[in-house]
Amino acid sequence: MRQRVAMLIFTVAACCFSFAQKSTPKKAVGHAVDRAYLQQIWDGWAKLDPANQAQYYAKGNHTFFDIAPLKYNSWDEYQAGVTKVLSGYKAATFTLNDDVEIHPEAGSIVWGSATVKSDMTTTAGKREMGTFRWTYVFGKQDGKWVVIHEHVSAPLQ
Repeated sequence: MRQRVAMLIFTVAACCFSFAQKSTPKKAVGHAVDRAYLQQIWDGWAKLDPANQAQYYAKGNHTFFDIAPLKYNSWDEYQAGVTKVLSGYKAATFTLNDDVEIHPEAGSIVWGSATVKSDMTTTAGKREMGTFRWTYVFGKQDGKWVVIHEHVSAPLQ
């Protein structure tokens, strides 16, 4: 619970700090979190096997918001839930749009946002295309940048 409260406080403070400073989003110079790394994560999701994505996500109690259901409280929950959702698809591609923002100025935290173009085909052959919103927070664990909080959503149709 303390970790969630701390993350909420950090997120609010980081947002306030970013709005207070007039600057353009920066690349994570000297960090592994850059556009290529972010696209690599989405390319992994396109393989429709969440087990392969475990390498990019923090273990333990972390909140991940996804399109459905509302939220997951750990990577284990996330992996189990998304495995069920993705079992209804046979193909997918995800492409980062040109609005990627990466904010490394918070020390050992990197946060940002982007929109992601999706093109998915269900096992029944129906093609579903759209755009997701993606907000992410990375933390360094064992020398590697991993997602410690994520929010993926789609606009209401």
